[in-house]
Amino acid sequence: MKVGIIRCQQTEIYCPATTCLSMAAKGEGGFSETGPVEVIGVNSCGGCPGKQVHARAMEMKKRGAEKIVLASCIFKGSPGSLEFPCPFANKLKKLVEEKAQMSTIDWTH
Repeated sequence: MKVGIIRCQQTEIYCPATTCLSMAAKGEGGFSETGPVEVIGVNSCGGCPGKQVHARAMEMKKRGAEKIVLASCIFKGSPGSLEFPCPFANKLKKLVEEKAQMSTIDWTH
């Protein structure tokens, strides 16, 4: 399966998505139901309140993604501090599912 990963823009300055990519390759964590996947791209949500999430999901769909993975920083919180999940997480999921017409995985690790 091919997936695109969308993560929080605020975390990309200190998180290179290493653990997200490792979990995808191993089929572990949020990928335990799919098994190992091919990541065709990693992008951010576009900044609060996720104003680019569906456009970015649609672009990844054009490039072969079958699902969009909302990285753990969105639903669980920023790396190293799981106290601050995105307050727009459910809206981002809804936008991807309705506007980009793609199913989602809600976390990576």
